Amino acid sequence: MRPAGAARSGVVRALVAVGISALLLSAPAWADTRIAFVDSQRLLQESPQGKAMIESLRSEFAVKQRELNAERQALKDKQAQLDRDGATMSADQRSAAEQSLQDGQRDLDEKANEYQDEFNTRQNQEMSKVSAVLSQQIRLYGQAHHFDLVLAGIVIWHNPANPAIDITQPLLAALQAQGSGSRQSGSTQSGSRGGQ
Repeated sequence: MRPAGAARSGVVRALVAVGISALLLSAPAWADTRIAFVDSQRLLQESPQGKAMIESLRSEFAVKQRELNAERQALKDKQAQLDRDGATMSADQRSAAEQSLQDGQRDLDEKANEYQDEFNTRQNQEMSKVSAVLSQQIRLYGQAHHFDLVLAGIVIWHNPANPAIDITQPLLAALQAQGSGSRQSGSTQSGSRGGQ
């Protein structure tokens, strides 16, 4: 009687052999498969939609960022004043100034955490919207150019002799052309509405 481990390794070997056989037999089927990849991070950063999202978030949170920076600077100024004048203060004055600094830092930390949480939530919401638009554009581009498979994300290696596999740049060009076309039609429409 064979041990259970030997029986399992025999089954594993048989499954591997069947898998390799199936792969070799199906080679003609996947030999004509057209595969492309997209650097989705680059697409998100360089597309008009991604740039608009980043600019929108910056302007939406600019006031809060300026307020936090002003509070941060005020605390630094208080700390500098305490460092400069601390030796001439009474023990009670110094203690009150230190407590005020600690309270101010705690409040600033809470506000900064709330700001970061709110920013992250909004960024995730907007990224989800932009990602959906970009995914749709990738899908349409893949269908229009008859790709069987379009991969997005990290690509470890691709054959540099076949640059057509990386469709990031042509997609960016299409998105930019689409963005400028919609801006031109929007300005044409607003111009024609102004004349009515």
